[in-house]
Parts: sequence; structure tokens; C-alpha cells
Amino acid sequence: MRHIFFYLLVLGFCSCASIKTSFDYDVNTDFSQFKTFAFFKPGIDKAKISDLDKRRIMSSIETTLSMKGYVASENPQLLVSFHTDAEKNINIHENHYGLGMFHQYGPHFGWGAFRPYNIYSNTSGILYVDIIEYNSKKLVWQGKAIGFIREGSAEEKIEKISQFISKIFEQYPPQND
Repeated sequence: MRHIFFYLLVLGFCSCASIKTSFDYDVNTDFSQFKTFAFFKPGIDKAKISDLDKRRIMSSIETTLSMKGYVASENPQLLVSFHTDAEKNINIHENHYGLGMFHQYGPHFGWGAFRPYNIYSNTSGILYVDIIEYNSKKLVWQGKAIGFIREGSAEEKIEKISQFISKIFEQYPPQND
């Protein structure tokens, strides 16, 4: 039983480790003044993903911001938008195989084989989350997450989206020193 728990724990860490995040923000913005938010629908509508996934992302963002003390409002201080992109990665691996024989006082002979390349490709999904100050319409924070896209069930998509959003918002709001 202990071994099963260990393997599940390792699997859980590995599933999150494949998401890379970064963020940038306006250092002149005092994030402690903001308490309310709303979604910027015109920006979200431009995202090239299904409406189901848009709703899943919005739900995850709303849950995450609520846990950080923000409140959804009709009169927001912040607007939240997001957009997506995809990046195709191609990896080329060169292979060399060989077999040889050597004898110190006799004939020298060998045999070699060569298979030039293995080509692998995968697609990384990129999710950008933009936070815009409502009054000035100025971008004050942007988070980015990159991870592998795999088709799966609705539950798997919800879990992957939650992982993306959690990782993006780990360092939000930024601490101005």
C-alpha cells in the first residue's frame, strides 16, 4: 500500500512539473488596492478554443481569484482576459549504431550500421492571462503557462486547466518591495 501511495505521489508531481510558467507586471502598480474583478469578454471571445474550454478557464480563474480574496463585480477594479496559442516542437535525434572487432596481432575488421534520424514532434499549449486596470485600460499583469496538450475526457481537461491556472497565479499578486 505504501508503494502505491508513493507512485501516485510521484505521478502527481510529474503531472505538474510539465507546466512552465512566467509572469510580468507593472512595477508601479499597487496591487493591494484591487479587490474586485470582471472578465473582459471581447478579449476572451477571440481565444481560438472551444466555448466549453473558455468557460472552464473562466471558472478556474474565478475560483483562484476568489481564494485570493478577490470578488467578482459588476463595477470591477480589474478586468481579466486570456488568450491561447500553440507551439509545435520538433526534436531530431541522430542515431549511430556500430559493431566492431579488433585483434592485436591479426586482421582488423568491423561492421557498422547507421540510421540517420528519428524525428519526434509534439504540441505545447500556451495560455496567457492578462489583468487590466479597469479605469486606465492598462495591462498591469500578465501570466503565461506552457504545457503539453493531450486530448482527453472533460474531467481530464478540467484538471489540466486547473493546473495551468494554479501555476500561473502562484505569484499573484506580485509583492512590490
